[in-house]
Amino acid sequence: MDKLLTKVTVPNFKKSKAKFEKFNLSENPFPSEPVVNKESNDKRINGGIFELAIRKKEYEQIVQNFIKQNQSDPNHLRLGFIMDTSYIGRGNGKSAFLINLYEDINREYCLDISKGINKCFSIYFAPEPGGRTKSFNSFIELFFNAVIKSEIINTCLAILRLEAIQSISPKFDLGSHFKTTNELIYRLNDSEWLNNNKLSINEINNKMISNPILQDLPPEFPVFRGSNTLINSVVNQNDFIIYFRDELKKGKDRYDFIFSHIVKLFIAAGFNGAYILVDDFERIPDFQSARQKRDFSLELRTLLYDGSSLNAKIGFYNFILVLHAGVPRLIADAWAASGMENRVPISPKSISKHIIPFEKLSKQHAKLLLQKYLSEYRIKVNKKDPLFPFTDNAITKIGELSEYNAATILKMAYDLIDKAAEIATQKTIDGKFVVENRGIIETSNDSEIININDAESIDLLKKAKSKE
Repeated sequence: MDKLLTKVTVPNFKKSKAKFEKFNLSENPFPSEPVVNKESNDKRINGGIFELAIRKKEYEQIVQNFIKQNQSDPNHLRLGFIMDTSYIGRGNGKSAFLINLYEDINREYCLDISKGINKCFSIYFAPEPGGRTKSFNSFIELFFNAVIKSEIINTCLAILRLEAIQSISPKFDLGSHFKTTNELIYRLNDSEWLNNNKLSINEINNKMISNPILQDLPPEFPVFRGSNTLINSVVNQNDFIIYFRDELKKGKDRYDFIFSHIVKLFIAAGFNGAYILVDDFERIPDFQSARQKRDFSLELRTLLYDGSSLNAKIGFYNFILVLHAGVPRLIADAWAASGMENRVPISPKSISKHIIPFEKLSKQHAKLLLQKYLSEYRIKVNKKDPLFPFTDNAITKIGELSEYNAATILKMAYDLIDKAAEIATQKTIDGKFVVENRGIIETSNDSEIININDAESIDLLKKAKSKE
C-alpha cells in the first residue's frame, strides 16, 4: 500500500520555457522552406500570412485596371501580366500575392471591390512542371480542373436552383435551413435534401432550364440531364466532369465547352466575368518549340479576341499571367507572329495598363514582411518593438544577403531564430549574429526554392473516374 502513496523526492517536472518563448513567440513564425502551397493548413505556407502594404501599388493597379472596369463592356482589358522587374529568381512573393488576390475576389465575388459594378469569380492554377503543359489542350484541361476545384459550377447550379425554388415556392423559408453559404450550396446540389423537404426536383429542373440564357446550349449539355427522364435527378459538378472527359474530344469540342457553353451557365447564374490567375506561366514556353509557342499564342488570341466563341465576343474571362523577368524575351517572336503583340504587347514601349510591374523589395518591405509573420505568433502583443528579437541592423544584413528576395528573407529568418533559440544567452538577433551564422544560412538555402506547383498535382478527371 505504501507504494501507492509514496512521492518521489525530486519534482517530476521542472517549469521550463518553450523553445521560442524567450522571444515572446509560441513557435517559429517563419516557414522552414520557401514554399507556397494553397492547399496547406499551415498559414505560413498557404499564403494566409500576407502583408498587403508590401504590394499595395501592384494590388491597386489590378483593382483599377481590371476589377473596377465594367466587365459587361466588351472593351475592357482581357489579358494582363504580373511581370517581374528583377532577375534574382523565384521567391519574391508573386504566388502569395496571387493567392490573396484570388481570395479577395471570391470573398464577395468582386461586388465589394467593384462597388457593385461587377459580379465575378476567380480561378487560380499553374502549368505543371517539367513540360507537361506545353500544349494548349493540356492548358485547357488544367483550366477545367481548376474550375472544378473552385466549386464554381456547383455554386452556379445552387444559384439557379435557389431562384427556381423562390419562384415555385415563395413561402419556403430557405434561410431557416442553412447556417452558411457553403451549406446552402451543398444542400441545393443534394437530391436527398430536396426530397426530404418536399421540393419537387422535376419542377425545379424545368424552371432552371427555362432560363432564356440557357436556351441555345446543345441538348447534351449537362444542365439538361436532370430533366426528361423517368427519375429526375439533380445535376452537379460530377456530371460536368464526365461530360468533359468522356464525351468531348480534345480541341474544338472542349474549347467550345469552356469558352462558350459554360460561360452561358455562369452568366445565367448572375456573373458578368471571371479572373483567371495563372501562376508560373513560363513553365509553358520553357518547354515549347518555336512552332508550339506560335500555335499556343494563336489559340489564345482566337479564344480571347478574334474567334467565334462567346468569350471572344464579350470578354468574359480575364486572364492574368504571372511572368518572370526573362519570359517576354522567350515568347516575343511567337507573340508577334501570332498577332498578339498588336493586341496585348508583351514588351510595350510605353507604360501600359495591362502590365503590372512586380518591383524588387526594399528594406522597409523586409521589415513589414518579418513584422507580419512575427505578429501572427506573438504570445503577447509587442507594440513597443514589433520586430523583436531582430534588430534594425540585423534586417539590413538579412536584406543584403538575400538580395531582398522574399522567400530567402523568410528562410533566413527561420534559420536565424531557430539557431538563436538554442543558445541560452542569445536574447536578440543583431547584425553580428547574422554575419556569424552566414555559413549556416547559405548551406540551408542551397536547395532550389520550392513553389506550390512543384508538388505532385491531382488529376480531378481521373479521380472522378475512379469513383464511378
